[in-house]
Amino acid sequence: MPQKQQNKNGLLDIEKILKILPHRYPFLLVDRVLELEKGKSILAIKNVTYNESFFQGHFPALKVMPGVLIVEALAQAGGILLHYSIPDPQKKLVMLSKIDNAKFRKQVVPGDILKLEAEILRLKSRFCYLRGKACVDGRIAVEGDMMASILNVEEMNGRE
Repeated sequence: MPQKQQNKNGLLDIEKILKILPHRYPFLLVDRVLELEKGKSILAIKNVTYNESFFQGHFPALKVMPGVLIVEALAQAGGILLHYSIPDPQKKLVMLSKIDNAKFRKQVVPGDILKLEAEILRLKSRFCYLRGKACVDGRIAVEGDMMASILNVEEMNGRE
């Protein structure tokens, strides 16, 4: 049975995350991984700061993190989980391909620590179904189901 790995300071810091995810500023939305159980689940965090670029326009008078970016943060956490759950992850690209049953329950504002939880519901060779939940102070901000496509990088490089 797989062992859940955890560490008070984080299982994966930003330097390790940068080696896994192709995202970069301003679209990298996972700061640290706290727990990871291969093939099962992940717990990661996003520190929401006042200087996030999206707060300049959403909304200047009432700064609220866009719900779609919270879903993207959940998808990125799921991508990290899949990196550790599939064979030859360096030869794969994981892409969000479907969102179902998304519910936006609480606003996320500067200063919040967004806890990102994702669990694998079903994993196949070309796709994965995940359930995600983003919480602030123990309250659900966003939850929903996602499907990720698992693409072969070699096949993508051959496209014109």
